[in-house]
Amino acid sequence: MNFTQALSLAHSRRAFLEKTTLGLGSIALAGLLRGEEDKLRPRNAVGGFSDMPHHQPKVKRVIYLFQSGGPSQHDLFDYKPKLHEEFGKEVPKSVYPDERKTTMTSGQASFPVAPTALKFKRHGASGIELGETMPHLAKVADDICVIKSMHGEAINHDPAATCFQTGSVIPGRPSIGSWVSYGLGSDNSDLPAYVALTSNGTGKTGQPLYDRLWGSGFLPGRFQGVKFRGQGDPILDLYDPAGVTRSQRRRMLDTLGKLNQTQADHYADPDIRTRIAQYELAYRMQTSVPDLIDFTSESKSVVDSYGLEVRKVGKYAYNCLLARRLAERGVRFIQLFHRGWDAHGGAPGNVRRQCKDTDQPTSALLADLKQRGMLEDTLVVWGGEFGRTVYCQGKLTSTNYGRDHHPNCFTYWLAGGGVKAGFSYGRTDDYSVNVVENPVHVHDLQATILHLLGIDHEQLTYRYQGRYFRLTDVHGKVVRDILT
Repeated sequence: MNFTQALSLAHSRRAFLEKTTLGLGSIALAGLLRGEEDKLRPRNAVGGFSDMPHHQPKVKRVIYLFQSGGPSQHDLFDYKPKLHEEFGKEVPKSVYPDERKTTMTSGQASFPVAPTALKFKRHGASGIELGETMPHLAKVADDICVIKSMHGEAINHDPAATCFQTGSVIPGRPSIGSWVSYGLGSDNSDLPAYVALTSNGTGKTGQPLYDRLWGSGFLPGRFQGVKFRGQGDPILDLYDPAGVTRSQRRRMLDTLGKLNQTQADHYADPDIRTRIAQYELAYRMQTSVPDLIDFTSESKSVVDSYGLEVRKVGKYAYNCLLARRLAERGVRFIQLFHRGWDAHGGAPGNVRRQCKDTDQPTSALLADLKQRGMLEDTLVVWGGEFGRTVYCQGKLTSTNYGRDHHPNCFTYWLAGGGVKAGFSYGRTDDYSVNVVENPVHVHDLQATILHLLGIDHEQLTYRYQGRYFRLTDVHGKVVRDILT
């Protein structure tokens, strides 16, 4: 049965029940229709369910700095000094068996150990160890919680990134921001609850970033992330065309809303209700977004702290400052997707370039939130879809090497409300190939993010195709050891 036939059948059932049971049957029928479940539970004034959050939240909002491409834990966070003694030697197959190598390197005749060519140093009172390419993050090392024991299953970019965003390697599930928007709603009716921003790293185009990474999947469409464009106006048609006044636009939307509402009542199509809501949000954004993207109210010292590219639309630095402005205006979930970390060759140089793009703006964002008193109720998350191999891909020299994909252990860091500051968690083996202490799965991270927002990840569910789905699928636990 196709969608049109299903709607027709639903309408016929509804009409029959309305006529024969004075409308009581239509209430029960609503539960059978896709996208109608959320209407059966009362929602509060800002769009979230009235029975949420499930417990007292530690944070009001999340800023997720997703580093697309797979940052190398070897060259950034997980220093293994003894590997310098193993330079050029074969990685033991007992440590890295052939079946765990990708097709991009499985045909190599040799798999030599490639210790980092970058220098490491401990920073702050916490003594967190960081690579030399992050001098700005080093200044705020006592504010971050480093998780060295992240792991997942997907070894290719798209399924791995899809899993981090949706909880599944198979496309089609709702993104984490959509789940949060669905459950908690927004603190500002003039801006989306969920915003996605993208940027490209210097010298690297990077892996594709598909809109489904911030999509709503099978949730109603109004919960999908709103992408701000990286050039020109962040939102198309942000300004009224010449000759059209605000009052004229309002009358047009009111008339269109009535027509859409008639169709929604007739067909019970959730997409029509989404269209109504999005038209109204777009109208309000025509007033709120111009003020949002106007940085003239910011002090010069704050703007300058984000780096030289802060005024270039679409750059990572610009997006970091924009993220802070979105956060202070009540946007619930903000994601920055930065492409360019994939380094199958020339890894040291690529790490330097990407850190030059991201290190100062990221650190400035933390400092900016902290000095405004916002870090205590904001969660900042940094990390990519996987890490990189200890063995060299391509030619190995003392100053240059490539690294393949490695999902079995890599590093994330968190900062903000409810998270232990200046704390390092988890441990990997001597080759940074396997987790040996306190493993943290993708679903564990997702469960922890939801927990800090006051959401029980096992209770936030949605019925679709005969079963209840959740972000963490069928497993995942809150990583309580890193919480205050």
